[in-house]
Amino acid sequence: MSKRPLILVSNDDGITSKGIRVLVNVMKKLGEVVVVAPDSPQSGMGHAITIGETLRLSEEDIFDDIQAYKSSGTPADCVKLAKHYVLKDRKVDLVVSGINHGSNTSISVLYSGTMSAAIEGALEGYPSIGFSLCDYSSKADFSHVEEYVYKIAKQVLDNGIAKGVALNVNFPPKRNEAIKGIKICRQAHAKWQEEFSERFDPNGRKYFWMAGNFVNFDKGEDNDEWAIANNYVSIVPCQYDLTAHHAINQMNEDWNWDEL
Repeated sequence: MSKRPLILVSNDDGITSKGIRVLVNVMKKLGEVVVVAPDSPQSGMGHAITIGETLRLSEEDIFDDIQAYKSSGTPADCVKLAKHYVLKDRKVDLVVSGINHGSNTSISVLYSGTMSAAIEGALEGYPSIGFSLCDYSSKADFSHVEEYVYKIAKQVLDNGIAKGVALNVNFPPKRNEAIKGIKICRQAHAKWQEEFSERFDPNGRKYFWMAGNFVNFDKGEDNDEWAIANNYVSIVPCQYDLTAHHAINQMNEDWNWDEL
């Protein structure tokens, strides 16, 4: 009998979120699951890691027969702790993060704690996936995405991912019609246009509250925003190498270094 794949589960909504429970239940069908997740919500943390402060880690009995730990750290911390302490020298076959309560399409991937756990997995050389549902409710309905989580994770286990790549998977919210299918996409050209509201606390001290609107400048039909709007699952392969390779030749050719 072949050994079952070892699957590490993390997230950014915290170990008690509904989304991670759904993800754990799906991953149990594919392999041996170990959970290392934040003890509280860590949304918007990006790829932050804990430096100069204590990191806490404690074993939790909240997923029945699943080995699970909660950490005071960020999602990236959780993957690091899993590799170096919880799993030590064991070979991880897949890292999955989520299922996030809210979208991580387009530019949101840069801010996402969900994707930071997946990208940290890719940095360590593990096939990695971040899953997000475009519904911010803590009571979001995940029933329509479970079969797709299973199919996508199984494809990765069976066929692998290119080295240095993590998959950013987003699901449309539950609608009256069934999901139409899966689209392999690029990241849409869109951004948040922030606004800062100046306010005062009861002691008269000034503080700011960030708000804003999401603006999609992309008119293409091959990007993640289009896929979600049209009721498809979007998969964007992401890399941690942020080098703008197309700019290297342009800078070497156009910049006049003799005048600097």
